[in-house]
Amino acid sequence: MRSHFSLGKLFGIRIGVHASWLLIAFLIAFSLGDSFHLTHPHWSYATVAVSAILTALLFFFCLILHELAHSLVAQSKGIEVREITLFALGGVSQMTEEPKSAASEFQVAIVGPLTSAVIGAACLAGVWLLGPGLRHRPVGEVLSWLGYINFGLAVFNLLPGYPMDGGRVLRALLWWKSKDLLRATRQAVLVTNGVASVFILVGIYLFFRGAGIGGLWLAFIGWFLLQAARESYLSEDLRRSLTGVKVSDLMQQQFPSVDRHVSVQQFVREQLLHATSRYFLVTHEREPVGIVTPREITPVDERMWPFTEVGAVMRPLASMPSLAPDAPIVDALEMMRDEDAGAVPVVSGGQLRGLLSRRSIMEYMQILLELQRSHVTGHPHLGSR
Repeated sequence: MRSHFSLGKLFGIRIGVHASWLLIAFLIAFSLGDSFHLTHPHWSYATVAVSAILTALLFFFCLILHELAHSLVAQSKGIEVREITLFALGGVSQMTEEPKSAASEFQVAIVGPLTSAVIGAACLAGVWLLGPGLRHRPVGEVLSWLGYINFGLAVFNLLPGYPMDGGRVLRALLWWKSKDLLRATRQAVLVTNGVASVFILVGIYLFFRGAGIGGLWLAFIGWFLLQAARESYLSEDLRRSLTGVKVSDLMQQQFPSVDRHVSVQQFVREQLLHATSRYFLVTHEREPVGIVTPREITPVDERMWPFTEVGAVMRPLASMPSLAPDAPIVDALEMMRDEDAGAVPVVSGGQLRGLLSRRSIMEYMQILLELQRSHVTGHPHLGSR
C-alpha cells in the first residue's frame, strides 16, 4: 500500500495518503453534512459545511495518531518504520520487519486500539465539560461524533481478523503459546477466514435488506480481510523458506556487457534481442559503470535510437543501492520492493561482485515450491552463479 501524496514527516516517519482515502474523506464529509443538516435544520449551510469538513479532517488526524502509536512502539522495539499510509480502510504502518517476539507483537498491535479508545474518551469528556448549553452546538456535535467513531474504531480493530490489530493480538497470543510464528500465523488466518466470511455473508444479507452501500462495504471489508490474511501468511511462509539464503547464493557473476558508447539501436539489434538475460552491464574502458535493461530503453523514441548512446539511458551503478554478498536474501527482496528495482548490484570491498535479479529469486522460489509439492523436506542451497 504505497502513498500517492506525502504530508511530510513525524518523528522521522513519512506520512502519506493513498488516493482511495480522498474518496472516503469526501463521503465522510458528505454524509456528515446530511446528518448535521437533518438533526440541526436551524444551522446555516456554511455552519453545516464547515462542521462536516472539520470533523472529517479531525478524524483523519485521529487515524494518523492511531498509526503513529503503532509506529512509535515499533521503533522502541528496534523496528524501522518507513511510512504511515492512510487508505480507504484506515491506515497501515509500513515496517521493515516483523516484531522479534510475541510480547513485542502484542505491544505494537494493542497500542493502536488503546490510542483510539483514549481519543474517544477525551472527546466525550470534552462534550461533557462543555455543559448543556454547548453540547448541541457545532463544537459539541463534532466532539461527540469523533468520540463515538474512535470508540467504534477501537472495537472494530480488536476483531480477530489478521492482519488487523485484533488479529495481530491473537497471533501474538498464539505465538506466545506455541513458540512457532508460522503456526501462529496459520491459526490466526484460519480465524480470520471465519470472521471475513461472516462479514461477507452479513454484508450481502444487509444489502438485499435495503442497507445499500453499507452492506456492500461490509462485504468488501470481509473480502479484503480474506486477501490480506492470505498474503500475510504467504509472506511469512516465504520469509521462513528463505531463512539462511544469502545474496551470494543467487547472484549472477557472469552476465553480458555493452560499451557505454554503443548506440541504443546497435545494442538492441545485435545484443538485446538475441540474449537470454535482460540485464546488461555497461562498461567504460572495461570498467563497470552502469546497468541497462529493456526498462531503460522503452522510454526512448525509436527514431532516436541511432543517435542515443547506451550510456545516456543506463542506470549508473553509483546511483543504485547495493548489497553485500553475505546479506540475507529477504533484505534483498525488501530493497527491490522499496526501490522498485528488477536487479541490484552486489558489491564487496568497493568492487562489483555480481548482480542479483528478481528473476533469480523467482526461479529459486519456484524450485522450493516444486520440492514442497513433492513433499521434499528442507531447503536446497544453491551455489553462486
